Amino acid sequence: MKYILDTHALLWILTNSPQVSEAAKELYLNSGNTIYFSMAGLWEMSIKISLKKLSIGEPINEFVQNHISGNDITLLNIELPHIFLLEKLPYHHGDPFDRLLICQSIYENIPIISSDSMFDSYPIKRIW
Repeated sequence: MKYILDTHALLWILTNSPQVSEAAKELYLNSGNTIYFSMAGLWEMSIKISLKKLSIGEPINEFVQNHISGNDITLLNIELPHIFLLEKLPYHHGDPFDRLLICQSIYENIPIISSDSMFDSYPIKRIW
């Protein structure tokens, strides 16, 4: 199966946070699954790092090398169909990064691993 990790889910999994659900951990650790992380998540992280709202202990390029590539996580590029869906997406969720992630999930038909219950307002499968 394929799954997209929300930004917080990735960070919690990588830090072995008690906030991460057992279901999320299990899906992430299952080598039969393909795990994606959106470029929107990297964009979000970069902005939060520059605003000093997030610290990951290394430059973002090293984070990608060590924790994305190093853990066989596939980066999900932002494509035009993802952007085009934003125009019609109901405004239940206000976060622009999450809205793009929702569009990617809809278009690619890939469930999202996230604790954000606002995602349930959209026609996607959210796992937590």
